[in-house]
Amino acid sequence: MRNIAVVGLGKVGSLVGTLLSDIFQVTGIDRQLPYTNVPFDVLTGDVHDGTFIESALQGKEAVVSCLPYNLNLPIAVAAYNLGIHYFDLTEDVPTTTAIRQMATTSKGVMAPQCGLAPGLIGIVGAYLYNQFTRLRDVELRVGALPRYPNGQLGYSITWSPAGVINEYINDAEAIHNGVRKMVPSLDGLEVINIEGQELEAFVTSGGLGTMCETLEGRVDTLNYKTIRYPGHCKLMRFLLYELILKEKRELIEQILIDAKPPVREDVVYVYAAVEGWQGDKIAREEFFQAYHPITIKGKEWRAISWTTAASLVAVVEMVARGTLPTQGFIKQEEIPLEHFLQTGCGSLFRKGF
Repeated sequence: MRNIAVVGLGKVGSLVGTLLSDIFQVTGIDRQLPYTNVPFDVLTGDVHDGTFIESALQGKEAVVSCLPYNLNLPIAVAAYNLGIHYFDLTEDVPTTTAIRQMATTSKGVMAPQCGLAPGLIGIVGAYLYNQFTRLRDVELRVGALPRYPNGQLGYSITWSPAGVINEYINDAEAIHNGVRKMVPSLDGLEVINIEGQELEAFVTSGGLGTMCETLEGRVDTLNYKTIRYPGHCKLMRFLLYELILKEKRELIEQILIDAKPPVREDVVYVYAAVEGWQGDKIAREEFFQAYHPITIKGKEWRAISWTTAASLVAVVEMVARGTLPTQGFIKQEEIPLEHFLQTGCGSLFRKGF
C-alpha cells in the first residue's frame, strides 16, 4: 500500500491526510481546497459524482472517507468496484451494514468505524474484557466537550453536526439482561463524576459498532453512552422531540452550528469499565483518560480532531504492515491494543496504559 486518497478535507480529514503523508503518497479529494495548508496534493471536484470519484481513485491502493456519514456509502462502493482498501469514521449503522455486505466479496479491506466511538473505545473495551474468563458488564463511555463550557447546552460543534444529530435520533444497540436489543437514544441518563467534575452520560447510537454481535451470549450488560455536561440531554430532548426538530435535521444542524461554534480548548474523555470473573474471583477493570489539544507539525489540533484522526490512521498503518487482515471486514474490537499502540499514530494514546 503506497498511494492513498483521503476524501473530505475538513478538520479531521486534513489531519488524516497530514498524518498519512509521513508514510504514504497521499492525494486529498474535496469539492474545495482544505481550510488549512496540507503537505499533500489536493484534487477538487464533486464528491457526490460517482464517476468523478472512481476516476480520482484510479491508481490508488486505498481510500479513506472523512465525509459526513450520509456521504460515505458511494465512496465505499467506488472502493469495492476498484478492488482497493476502504476506511471511514462512520457511526451510522445502516451505512456500516451495507459496507459489511460488500466486504463478503471485496478484494481489499472494508474497515468503517475507525474513529473514537466506534473505534478506539471498542479496542480499549476489548483489551479490558479479554482479561476475564467470564463477563458480567461492559460499559463504554466517550465525550468530546469544550474544556470551558458556556450556556445551558455546555457544548460546541467540533465535529460533524450531521453525525451528532444522527446519533441522538437513531436507536442504539445494547445488551440488557443478556438480551441483545435496540434502545432509544437520549435514554439511560446517568451521573458520572470524573476527577471531581460532575457530568452526565446517556445512550447514543452507533458507539458500540459490532460489539453486541461479538459479545452476544457472553455478557449480561453491554452499553455505550455519550458524556456531556449536566442538562445537555434534557435540552436536546426538548429540541428534537418537543419542538419536533428531529423531522428537520438540516435546520437543527444549522441552529447548532450558528449557536455553538467550535472552541480551541476542548477535551475528549474515554472511559471503559468491565466486570466479571478472573478465574473464580469477581473483578472490575477500568480505563480512563482525558485527551487535550496537541501540536502536530507546528499546528495545534483540537483533541477531537487528533484523537479521531490518529485512531483511523493507526488502523491504516496496521493493514499496510500486515498486522491486520488485508481483505474483508475488520471489527474494531478484534484489533489488538498492543499492535495499535505500536503504530506511529497509536503511540499518541500510550498515556494511561
